[in-house]
Amino acid sequence: MLDKLAAINARFLDIQEKLSDPEAISDMKKYSALNREYKGLQELVDFYHKYSMVSKRLESTKALLDDEDEEMRDMARLEIEDLQEERTVLEERIKILLIPKDPEDTKDVVFEIRSGTGGDEASIFAGDLFRMYSKYFETMGWKSETISVSEGTVGGFNKIVLEVYGNEVYGKLKFESGAHRVQRVPKTESQGRVHTSAATVAVLPKFEEEDIDIRKDDLRTDTFRASGAGGQHVNKTESGVRFTHIPTGIVAESTDSRSQHKNREIALQRLYAKVMEAQRLKSQNEQIAKRKSLVGSGDRSDKIRTYNYPQNRVTDHRINLTLYNLDKVMEGNLEEIIEALQVAENAEKMKTGATV
Repeated sequence: MLDKLAAINARFLDIQEKLSDPEAISDMKKYSALNREYKGLQELVDFYHKYSMVSKRLESTKALLDDEDEEMRDMARLEIEDLQEERTVLEERIKILLIPKDPEDTKDVVFEIRSGTGGDEASIFAGDLFRMYSKYFETMGWKSETISVSEGTVGGFNKIVLEVYGNEVYGKLKFESGAHRVQRVPKTESQGRVHTSAATVAVLPKFEEEDIDIRKDDLRTDTFRASGAGGQHVNKTESGVRFTHIPTGIVAESTDSRSQHKNREIALQRLYAKVMEAQRLKSQNEQIAKRKSLVGSGDRSDKIRTYNYPQNRVTDHRINLTLYNLDKVMEGNLEEIIEALQVAENAEKMKTGATV
């Protein structure tokens, strides 16, 4: 482990030096990639230095066991016990930090919320989820940009699509893909009965073109007129964009925005995600199966979480986590749930012996 940590520390120092190189600073993509890697190694390097310091103190303190002064030997034994305990804690933390992150964890995301079963109440719940996530984004210091909105007839949203930017965005939000179920008395219910409704969340990492092996010659691009409820923009401009990856037949499209340029970008992101998943399934079937067993496939049919208002209860079905603080969760306090999902994912990876 120490050899691996020493190599990581050397890489960290190498990146530190490159970040001050004018050549790297002049190339924003290269600089951003180096900066992301630097930040990704920072915590591990810090723990490595702490571990090294504690190990050195432990060795020097052990030498005191041969001291002629009995009182000094007793003090040394007590300090050795404390240092060994501290080193064990550091070792466990380092083992977790050595677990490789998904390459996409550092990426920004396209974030979509749709109302599901439940009519008007489902749209209202989709609006509640949007408010919850917006507060969480603020807590994390992330920025978001609304791409398209379709409002519900009595409030909330039929569909809303955002782009979210920040540090480790996909690494946190990837767990949110799936069906979210709510149990409560709807505002539209006159007799006080509890109803069950649903909304779905889809989270896609934003890929750069160089992130995935797709040749432009392998893409067919089609534009088309987006259908809608009416208005001056409907059926007058070909704003919808569809990409077909010819070698695999994978298709992705977007009509989310009135801008063809923005739809082109969103459709490409969806295509990258689909092609990336196909490539993963081809080369890493076993690992993908294990990950999906934990966090779900991201398919909208996967029920991942239930929000029960009468009991102030929220349950994440993937890890059997139940909390009785739904009021706080709906105010954007999602970190306890997301951390529990990350711990469970790391535990799965540790079982397979995966390390950096």
